[in-house]
Amino acid sequence: MASPDLTDRDWPIDEAPGRDVRAVIPEDFRLRSGERLAAAEVVGRLHGPGQGPLVVVAGGISSGRFAARWWSWAVKSGGPVDLDRVRVLAFDLLPGRNDPGVTITTADQARLLAMLLDAAGEPRVEAFVGASYGGCIGLAFAAAFPERNGQLTVISAAHRTHAAATAWRGVQRRLLAFARDCGREAEGVALARELAMATYRTPEEFALRFAPTPPAEAGGPYPVCDYLIARGAAYAELTSAARWISLSDSLDRHAVEPEAVRCPLTVVGFTSDRLVPIEDSRELAARAPDLRRLVEAPSIFGHDAFLKERELVGRVLHGALSPLYATSHREIAA
Repeated sequence: MASPDLTDRDWPIDEAPGRDVRAVIPEDFRLRSGERLAAAEVVGRLHGPGQGPLVVVAGGISSGRFAARWWSWAVKSGGPVDLDRVRVLAFDLLPGRNDPGVTITTADQARLLAMLLDAAGEPRVEAFVGASYGGCIGLAFAAAFPERNGQLTVISAAHRTHAAATAWRGVQRRLLAFARDCGREAEGVALARELAMATYRTPEEFALRFAPTPPAEAGGPYPVCDYLIARGAAYAELTSAARWISLSDSLDRHAVEPEAVRCPLTVVGFTSDRLVPIEDSRELAARAPDLRRLVEAPSIFGHDAFLKERELVGRVLHGALSPLYATSHREIAA
């Protein structure tokens, strides 16, 4: 659903100690669509101490197992998701970059996560922190595996997709397919990324950052266009059209009954988010059986607020996870 201004190549080196964990996907595994994945395994990465509470962290469709990179300010030693106190598991979303497209749901992603947990010998997750697409997976995981999930924090995500978000993503998918079929896939990915970035952020931010300076000739880029073009070019080498179409479509298929999410739930929504309207966050919170907290906040960053509003999101994460920190401290002291 969202991605930071930084590309994978711009992220800081993953300095936090960690190790990869892998789960072989059985040959008889089928997605809800009946399709098979081309990938032979699910890959995750564990950070943090050798023992202690396990926290799953999942982000937008361009995130992956290196949570200490794409959410470096949050997932670190002493951070809101404190790697000195808890173990963190993040995982690569499927399909992979080089895999053909498939019809995959957030429930499928939750099943793949359960497979990874089994392979890692982890029967239970004490907390799941999901932002954007990762929040959708968190809701699907909590509904499908209630006995395996302790608590859930959902940021910039809801129990269903909104028609306006589907409209924007639908245009992106058609653009991706058109460019791929014309043999200009990289250009299509770049243009789709430009359109996506325009929906992640707000008109207010663009007005503050970019002067309406006309180009010399009609059709030339305005300053805000230069920004979007740079973001698109940086992203073109990082994903394929088929993968983006699959994950974008997965967002629009997402649907979880809030009543099925029975774990303690924290919901964070931003009033400027055009992809996940605050009304949907409110409905999720109102219908959830065990709501711990609903946080509503303004932000000039729109859907990308989960990446940019460090102070507010950091406080929420620390508040949600602090009981685990206390548990971890007692275990270490013992």
